[in-house]
Amino acid sequence: MKYQPVIGLEIHAELKTKTKMFCNSLNDPLEQHPNVNICPVCAGQPGALPVINKEAVRKVLMVGLALDGKIAETSYFDRKNYFYPDLPKGYQISQYKCPLVEGGRLNKVRITRIHLEEDTGKLVHREGENYSLIDFNRAGVPLMELVTEPAIASSGEARAFAEELQLLLKYLGVSDADMEKGQMRVEVNISLQSEISDSKLGTKVEVKNLNSFRSVERAIEYEIKRQTGVLEEGKKVIQETRGWDEKKQKTFSQRQKEESHDYRYFPEPDLPSLKLEEIEEFKIENLKRQLPELPWQKRERLAKQYGLKDNLDIFIRDKALADYFENIISEILAWEANEQKEKLIKLASNYLLSDLQGILKEKSASFDDILITPENFAELMKMIAKNEISSRVAKDVLKVMFQKGGDPSEIIKNLGVSQISDKEELERIAKKIIEANPDAVLSYKQGRQNALQFLSGQIMKETRGKANPKIIQEILIKSI
Repeated sequence: MKYQPVIGLEIHAELKTKTKMFCNSLNDPLEQHPNVNICPVCAGQPGALPVINKEAVRKVLMVGLALDGKIAETSYFDRKNYFYPDLPKGYQISQYKCPLVEGGRLNKVRITRIHLEEDTGKLVHREGENYSLIDFNRAGVPLMELVTEPAIASSGEARAFAEELQLLLKYLGVSDADMEKGQMRVEVNISLQSEISDSKLGTKVEVKNLNSFRSVERAIEYEIKRQTGVLEEGKKVIQETRGWDEKKQKTFSQRQKEESHDYRYFPEPDLPSLKLEEIEEFKIENLKRQLPELPWQKRERLAKQYGLKDNLDIFIRDKALADYFENIISEILAWEANEQKEKLIKLASNYLLSDLQGILKEKSASFDDILITPENFAELMKMIAKNEISSRVAKDVLKVMFQKGGDPSEIIKNLGVSQISDKEELERIAKKIIEANPDAVLSYKQGRQNALQFLSGQIMKETRGKANPKIIQEILIKSI
């Protein structure tokens, strides 16, 4: 019997706010000293009362609007009761019956709800010791949870959804969503449905706290294989929560899966209901005005405006790089006629993504370290397009520009690498190269085009990359 995977996602993202969800303790994910950013509220001391962080609410509403979700008219917080060492109060303030956002869609996947809650602390396990320590710096940090419908059919589709959501969170500025730092965590719910069944879903298994897109993909693939094996043996899949072992590349059982009634939800008595339309910051018209260009909108615009195809997603994933690229193109289009437009856009894209990124990698530098202004980068592209310098010289000039900044024409002048386009001088050099390489000349006459490239390379070597490559080709063909 064949089975169809049915997958749903629950994604948590820590929000970028100055303070925590219900108190004035700092929300600082980079803090290395344990239990520094805590207070009686987030540490669960008796008598301490929570106060709602309005900025956290606003950021969740922004995500909801971007995803075409329905913003609640009234929303309130609930107590989710369970015991775990990193939960200082013995319950978590979350949302159950009245989330901030219901519905919405991303990558054609339907969204069930988006709600707001507080994060837990962090357990620190010491290797070789028989105890664990607790760091409460993270306890009370505002945490957005997005739940999808069980409408995802493959591991690749699940990964694509999580990646697109991460992009959205970054574009909106609501979260850094760094999975390695635990700022975004993915949980997957997987069941198998018999292909001959019209509606009955299989038993759901949850895999928690996946901290990379690769882990999301591999955990799903492993679970599909594992559950298929269980069913083919005539056994039943157990409803449970499982973890992911990155080293062994397999899931492992953690505990029986809880149902909602196990948490004994009830409305949080210490917090008022939120009547969202009565609060100025939460009015839909005001929120809509704050929405930036969204990732899918930018993807469509860049493809249409600049003809980008192969490298498009690199620009979408790196907003700073895309902004830099657009500033370069703006400078180029201010100078050049339309007939040069496509050539210059392609040049700028290639040099940005290959040569400049290569320099950044070589120097272990970040995009923030770049001293090259968009104006100077655009000028370099113009010089290449007009055959004023060769690509080899351009690469050398780009390295100098990266180290020191500056105008490319001045750098070319100081380096003494201006392109040689004088035909008489190039004919003299070509004659010398032809006489020194009779075998290559014969090979070219016999129809081997590589021989011409070899001779061109020898001329470039002789001129230290300064010869005009177009004129070289013409002279060699004519001379041979």
